[in-house]
Amino acid sequence: MNISDCHKISAIPDLSKHKMLEKLIAERCSNLQRIHKTVGNLKTLRHLNLIDCRNLVEFPSEVSGLKNLEKLILSGCAKLKQLPEDIGKMKSLQELLLDETAIEKLPSSIFRLTKLERLSLNHCYSLKQLPGLVGNLSALKELSLNGSAVEEIPDSIKNLENLHTLSLIWCKSLAALPHSVGDLKSLANLWLYGSAIEIVPESIGFLYYLRSLSLGNCQQLTALPVSIKGLASLVELQIEKVPIRSLPHVGALKSLKTLEIRNCERLGSLPDSIGELLALKTMTITRNDAITELPESVGELLNLVILRLTKCKRLHKLPDSIGKLKNLVHLLMEETAVTVLPETFGMLSSLMILRMGKKPFCQVPQSTEITETATYAERETIPIVLPSSFSELSLLEELNAHAWRIVGKIPDNFEKLSSLEFIDLGHNDFSHLPSSLKGLQILKKLLIPHCKQLKALPPLPSSLLEINAANCGALESMHNISELVFLRELNLANCMSLVDVQGVECLRSLKMLHMVGCNVSCASIVRRKLDKVALKNLDNFSIPSNEMPSWFTPSEVHFSKLENSEIKAVIIAIVVSVNCAEPDDLRDELPVLANIFAKIVRANRPVFTTGMYLAGVPTTPEDQVYLCRYQDYHPLVSILEDGDIIQVGLGNLPVTGIELKKCGIHLVHENDDDYEGNEKSLDESQQSVSERLTRFYGASNRENNIFSSNSAQEDGEGAGSDNFLSFVKEIFYALKYLLFRRF
Repeated sequence: MNISDCHKISAIPDLSKHKMLEKLIAERCSNLQRIHKTVGNLKTLRHLNLIDCRNLVEFPSEVSGLKNLEKLILSGCAKLKQLPEDIGKMKSLQELLLDETAIEKLPSSIFRLTKLERLSLNHCYSLKQLPGLVGNLSALKELSLNGSAVEEIPDSIKNLENLHTLSLIWCKSLAALPHSVGDLKSLANLWLYGSAIEIVPESIGFLYYLRSLSLGNCQQLTALPVSIKGLASLVELQIEKVPIRSLPHVGALKSLKTLEIRNCERLGSLPDSIGELLALKTMTITRNDAITELPESVGELLNLVILRLTKCKRLHKLPDSIGKLKNLVHLLMEETAVTVLPETFGMLSSLMILRMGKKPFCQVPQSTEITETATYAERETIPIVLPSSFSELSLLEELNAHAWRIVGKIPDNFEKLSSLEFIDLGHNDFSHLPSSLKGLQILKKLLIPHCKQLKALPPLPSSLLEINAANCGALESMHNISELVFLRELNLANCMSLVDVQGVECLRSLKMLHMVGCNVSCASIVRRKLDKVALKNLDNFSIPSNEMPSWFTPSEVHFSKLENSEIKAVIIAIVVSVNCAEPDDLRDELPVLANIFAKIVRANRPVFTTGMYLAGVPTTPEDQVYLCRYQDYHPLVSILEDGDIIQVGLGNLPVTGIELKKCGIHLVHENDDDYEGNEKSLDESQQSVSERLTRFYGASNRENNIFSSNSAQEDGEGAGSDNFLSFVKEIFYALKYLLFRRF
């Protein structure tokens, strides 16, 4: 019988006539308060489930008839304070789940449940103690007290010879474990995360079959017992936010496969015996402020697959022996003080993921002395050169050397890194990328933002999907990119020295082109190369400009559903300026212009809001225009209903210095942007949307959007005046282009 989600039912009625009932499920009956006493006499009932009946205040006091009940689930019955005293008569009970109830104590007869295998009392905030005879539950395999108010564990627990899992996570009132815990010979999982224990008893070393030990967030625990070496079957050891200063000898943990030490800021070193953990596959040492180096014995961990060292801020050195780790696949060491990779690094023949990026720092006090214990912030100005063996990492798929301060030229043997799919070399100081990059034939992403010394981009592989060269202020030239037929995003924001982007008109897969903050000459050249097909494909397009088409509706647009003409897209154009003189760390750190949102308002209430993806934060105060095209699969289009209003405006994020000067919205309906033929002879009213955009921002536009916002010029002053103005500007562009090429 299943009466779940019957919110009007307040009581389970007399069920005495249901002689053969085996299963009764009444989950989430929010108004259920009482259960008829006849339920306690259902001799055939095996399964009773009352999950989340939050107003249930009592359970039948007489349950002697439930002799065949195997599973009783009362979890989430938040007002239930007690169980029937004769619960011990449920001789067949195997699972008793009482999570999130108001139970204050367990009936003394519970010890008679000799078939009980699982007892769960998670988040029973009123339960402070267990009955002393809990050790008589001889069949018990799992005891879970997570988040309960239990203050002590009875010594009789030693008799639970079949106990497999003891979970005491977030037992904040539990300060100690009984010495008898060492008698739990079958115990495989001991989870103490977040408990208040101050000492782990030495008897823990007798838990020969223990496989998982969690000591995370035990902030009163200052040391691990020496006897931990006796845990010969231990597979997983988790230590997190524990104020220990050292580890005991761990070499005897021959079965250990996962070692996690997180946020143990006082841990000053790892023991040499760590190299004896021959079964170890994953070692995590993260968020540590004291460890300066790893022992050479780490090189003996021949089965190690994953090594995490992220945010070990004083770790300045990797051992030379690291090259012995032939099975290492993932090396994650972001935000460390390591500035030199050992020459043996290229011997990591299985390495696929290398993340060693740092946070960029603008300045470090000149008086700072670089010592062996310096943090990575203090080492940030040391120039870096990759070891010559680096190119031997033939299986490497991901390389993140963000802000490593790599200087000069990168070795021109990158083609050996033939498996690379992702490269992040942003915030580095090299002046050239190797020409061998073109040999990386499966490279998908090349991220090189904020490389201030980079002057040119070499030929690049045709497999690329994304190039981010934003804020490369010295970048003057790019090799022709016409062969990058799969490229979807090209970010050249604030590349103020760039003269041209050759081949951009051939990129039919391009969805995003970001050129805010570029010089107007380069932006003009690029715009004139884009035809209507290119503009139709672009979902995001940004350039220096202060104008938008007059046929865009300013500020907001009211949507009216047209008969037999579906809405296909929404195009939003905004003109923005950034007050660069007004400092804002959050604004300047973000790779996108934040705090501008588009939303749908229905019946004076916003029903959908989306942050606009405006890649590139201008580093000049000049106006920039961003065009965003939302296709029909985007909620800004797909959920539109008749009478809705689309609005654009600033949000409430804590960023300053952003001025939204103009915004316009245009709705694209069916057949508005479908014509693929030549539109030269068509007047504006007959042209497709993309053709009109091309003429405004592209080859046919009079360029007044950059050089003038004078209303008389915008409205037109005669054909002769327009032709002369266009002629003068063409000469201006040509001269400026030649000057850039020369210098």
